[in-house]
Amino acid sequence: MHVAVLGAGVVGVTTAHYLAEAGHDVTIIDQAAAVARECSAANGAQLSYSYTEVMASPSFLLKLPGLAAGTDAAIQVRPPLTMDLVRWGLGFLGKCTRRSAAASTRANLELAVRSAQLLRDLRNELRADFHYRQAGKLILLSTDRELDDARRASEVKAELGVRANVVSFEEALEIEPAIGAMQGPYAGAVYSPGDDIGDSAEFSELLAERLEQKHGARFMLGAVITGLIRERDAILGVRTASGDIEADAVVVCLGAWSPALLGKVGIRILVTPVRGYSLTLPPGRTMPSASVTDYGRRFVMGRLGEKMRIAGYADFVGFATRKDAARLAQLLDTARTAAPEAADYGCADNHAWGGYRPMTPDGRPIVGPTRLDGLFVNTGHGTLGWTLALASAEQLVDAMAPYAHSYRKDRTAAPVTTAAPSSSIST
Repeated sequence: MHVAVLGAGVVGVTTAHYLAEAGHDVTIIDQAAAVARECSAANGAQLSYSYTEVMASPSFLLKLPGLAAGTDAAIQVRPPLTMDLVRWGLGFLGKCTRRSAAASTRANLELAVRSAQLLRDLRNELRADFHYRQAGKLILLSTDRELDDARRASEVKAELGVRANVVSFEEALEIEPAIGAMQGPYAGAVYSPGDDIGDSAEFSELLAERLEQKHGARFMLGAVITGLIRERDAILGVRTASGDIEADAVVVCLGAWSPALLGKVGIRILVTPVRGYSLTLPPGRTMPSASVTDYGRRFVMGRLGEKMRIAGYADFVGFATRKDAARLAQLLDTARTAAPEAADYGCADNHAWGGYRPMTPDGRPIVGPTRLDGLFVNTGHGTLGWTLALASAEQLVDAMAPYAHSYRKDRTAAPVTTAAPSSSIST
């Protein structure tokens, strides 16, 4: 079966990988000139298998006055008001219950555990470096209330075999001496020895190369997707500015841009863009080896080779970028104040970056079929795209299996026409 995968970020490339492993003929289409050039390009590098807490929670409701007043430094809200955003916002508020937050966090945790297993298996096949390290993760907490919440969460995680131990600051200092140079005060920390670090862009590039060499997958990069080919209740392919591509199935992995394309064929999903930022700097005098999150200041630090990746914030600004320079400067100042020796903050070449995380109201990715025959979705991973990518890709292929079986049984393969290549769902 010929499957067109739309999107060449880490979610799209991993989806293509498992489709190819299942025996499908795969074409990956993206308007970018290379793979992993949007949200996967320079994210926080965190493979946060133990930290899958969702934003929609009772504790988030306590932040609403600060958000309305614009006093929360980590989250800014100034999106264009649209009916889609209103629907998303109402859905989000409806998920800010203890029960919903616990269910979503647990579901993501189960996906994360599976993703960790899959990545460790796949690393042996790639035989190349993407700055992967079993670094462990420290989340520095500032209040006793945060510690109490962390203890309750760690009990749930332990049921799934995930270690997330609440430790004193002194114990955290023994684990990672570099945090001694950080400006607290910190009441304690959560330490997760099983969490990893890796460069999602380099991983995507390596996996794309393997797809081409092992499976003969086709990459159509620099191809602007203009729509889907629909006949009655079936999707027959993809329309691009360079021509049509016929396919037996289409998987939309376009992150924050997925709703716009799906809306053209009457499929509505609640996904909104949430902008985050990162800097990649040379090391400072005490660069931590472990991944470190300052929970109160809402930023993360992770060492990638001889560079330090610093990332943070969650801005609801639609697709606007006009405030990027100010937010990146704020992130730099926040990190420099909190961790003055972790990086060379004076370096002019700081690889400043901003990207759109595709966020669902409940924080869980949308994976599976739509009501249109042959149309599937794998999107909405929020801040956990790199963490959940492999497991959600495997889940997508499993969800497609009945359709693929029906295709093999009842249909003959449709001809594939390719343009010239360049280098929970509501209806």
